Amino acid sequence: MDAILENTHLNEQQVHMLRLLKKPLSEKAFKELRRLTVKLLGSELDSTIDSWEKDKNITEEYYEDLSKNHFRASKKKNS
Repeated sequence: MDAILENTHLNEQQVHMLRLLKKPLSEKAFKELRRLTVKLLGSELDSTIDSWEKDKNITEEYYEDLSKNHFRASKKKNS
Protein backbone atom coordinates (compact mmCIF):
# COMPACT_ATOMS: atom_id res chain seq x y z
CA MET A 1 0.00 0.00 0.00
CA ASP A 2 2.89 2.37 0.73
CA ALA A 3 4.11 2.11 -2.86
CA ILE A 4 0.64 2.93 -4.13
CA LEU A 5 0.39 5.96 -1.85
CA GLU A 6 3.69 7.36 -3.09
CA ASN A 7 2.42 7.54 -6.69
CA THR A 8 -0.73 9.57 -6.08
CA HIS A 9 -1.70 13.21 -6.24
CA LEU A 10 -2.81 13.18 -2.61
CA ASN A 11 -1.43 15.71 -0.18
CA GLU A 12 0.50 14.69 2.92
CA GLN A 13 -2.55 14.88 5.21
CA GLN A 14 -4.63 12.69 2.91
CA VAL A 15 -1.89 10.06 2.74
CA HIS A 16 -1.56 10.14 6.52
CA MET A 17 -5.31 9.60 6.95
CA LEU A 18 -5.22 6.63 4.58
CA ARG A 19 -2.37 5.10 6.55
CA LEU A 20 -4.34 5.55 9.78
CA LEU A 21 -7.27 3.75 8.19
CA LYS A 22 -5.28 0.82 6.77
CA LYS A 23 -7.26 -1.62 8.85
CA PRO A 24 -10.97 -1.60 7.94
CA LEU A 25 -13.31 -0.13 10.54
CA SER A 26 -16.58 -1.57 11.66
CA GLU A 27 -19.58 -0.07 9.86
CA LYS A 28 -20.58 1.71 13.09
CA ALA A 29 -17.10 3.22 13.57
CA PHE A 30 -16.92 4.26 9.91
CA LYS A 31 -20.30 6.00 10.09
CA GLU A 32 -19.20 7.84 13.25
CA LEU A 33 -15.92 8.91 11.64
CA ARG A 34 -17.78 10.12 8.56
CA ARG A 35 -20.31 12.01 10.73
CA LEU A 36 -17.53 13.72 12.69
CA THR A 37 -15.64 14.60 9.49
CA VAL A 38 -18.72 16.17 7.91
CA LYS A 39 -19.40 18.08 11.15
CA LEU A 40 -15.82 19.43 11.20
CA LEU A 41 -15.87 20.43 7.52
CA GLY A 42 -19.30 22.04 7.95
CA SER A 43 -18.01 24.06 10.89
CA GLU A 44 -15.01 25.24 8.86
CA LEU A 45 -17.31 26.20 5.98
CA ASP A 46 -19.58 28.15 8.34
CA SER A 47 -16.56 30.07 9.67
CA THR A 48 -15.37 30.85 6.15
CA ILE A 49 -18.80 32.12 5.11
CA ASP A 50 -19.15 34.18 8.29
CA SER A 51 -15.79 35.84 7.63
CA TRP A 52 -16.70 36.50 3.99
CA GLU A 53 -20.05 38.03 4.99
CA LYS A 54 -18.33 40.23 7.56
CA ASP A 55 -15.67 41.39 5.09
CA LYS A 56 -18.29 42.19 2.44
CA ASN A 57 -20.80 43.69 4.92
CA ILE A 58 -23.43 41.16 3.89
CA THR A 59 -26.43 41.13 6.21
CA GLU A 60 -29.63 39.11 6.61
CA GLU A 61 -31.46 42.03 5.03
CA TYR A 62 -29.31 41.65 1.92
CA TYR A 63 -30.33 37.99 1.64
CA GLU A 64 -33.97 38.94 2.19
CA ASP A 65 -33.76 41.46 -0.65
CA LEU A 66 -32.22 38.84 -2.92
CA SER A 67 -34.97 36.37 -2.15
CA LYS A 68 -37.66 38.86 -3.16
CA ASN A 69 -36.20 39.67 -6.58
CA HIS A 70 -35.78 37.56 -9.66
CA PHE A 71 -32.76 37.73 -11.90
CA ARG A 72 -33.94 35.97 -15.03
CA ALA A 73 -33.34 37.89 -18.21
CA SER A 74 -36.40 38.44 -20.32
CA LYS A 75 -36.37 36.74 -23.71
CA LYS A 76 -35.38 38.97 -26.59
CA LYS A 77 -37.83 39.08 -29.48
CA ASN A 78 -36.38 38.38 -32.91
CA SER A 79 -36.98 41.24 -35.37
